Amino acid sequence: MFPDGTRVFASASAFRWIGPQEPPDVGVWLDESWSAHGEVIDWPDGGVPRDSEQVAGAIHEAFEAARRGERVEVGCVAGHGRTGTALACLAILAGVPGERAVEWVREHYCEKAVESPYQEPWVRWFGESVAAPKAP
Repeated sequence: MFPDGTRVFASASAFRWIGPQEPPDVGVWLDESWSAHGEVIDWPDGGVPRDSEQVAGAIHEAFEAARRGERVEVGCVAGHGRTGTALACLAILAGVPGERAVEWVREHYCEKAVESPYQEPWVRWFGESVAAPKAP
């Protein structure tokens, strides 16, 4: 749960429990291993999204759905790099300062989150370029 009370579920396809569970209303699937669950975002393992603007939009949409109380799930293979990066961006939308978002996700979700040297700068880009309030 984020500081503003918004709840998002994180999953790893490599460890996903097979059995009855509530399906998400919105899935942010970051690896082809999730293709049976819905549309997959083009985001290479260990890297950053190929289309940053598209992914930023998907993260915004997922956050707004979660804020409305819909069940939102984010998932990649191991749940660390891409999932952690997306969670850090969601944390920014929930009010965590951009410069603390990666640290916050590592403290509250997983110490291995945002694992590659390319992902932390992408979170900063998201906070500065996408999540920052726009001047009138």
